[in-house]
Amino acid sequence: MRKLIESTLVTLDGVIEAPERWALFDAESSAYSLEQLDDYEAFVMGRKTYETFYANWGHVTGNAYIDRINAMPKYVPSRSLAETTWNATLLGPDPSSAIAKLKSRPGKDLIKYGTTRFDATLIQDGLIDEFRFWYMPVVASSGQWLFEQVDTTGLDLRLTDEKRLQNGSVILTYVPR
Repeated sequence: MRKLIESTLVTLDGVIEAPERWALFDAESSAYSLEQLDDYEAFVMGRKTYETFYANWGHVTGNAYIDRINAMPKYVPSRSLAETTWNATLLGPDPSSAIAKLKSRPGKDLIKYGTTRFDATLIQDGLIDEFRFWYMPVVASSGQWLFEQVDTTGLDLRLTDEKRLQNGSVILTYVPR
């Protein structure tokens, strides 16, 4: 059975919005990010993340990381989109059931970048198997915060791994108890 892993870039003060402005990717962290993509078969993306990533990366070529993301299948929950491009499939009227069905299939794990409003549903339905918080040694002071507008009542996490990077970032891995 596949896992759904959520990986989120976070500043020291808990901001997750606009990581392109503050995320510190050196050679080591870039190589690690690319290596991690080998563990995943497909992306789960909230509608806004899908639209933002597609606008920024959907037509970019020549970057190994972005080329890999462009080639991967993507699954998107949306009540407003009628169709998708960029190897994406809409999850339909019951995204939780669709995610559960995807997880039950054999294959590599599913990855979701960022904490979005869709997390409220995923957490409530117990569909996220692992959280990876990539803490960057920066302070943003404003923007969307980690788990903003997401009910985390009853979410009890256990630290299972940590990885320190030379750029001062720390990746903390948690699983729900």
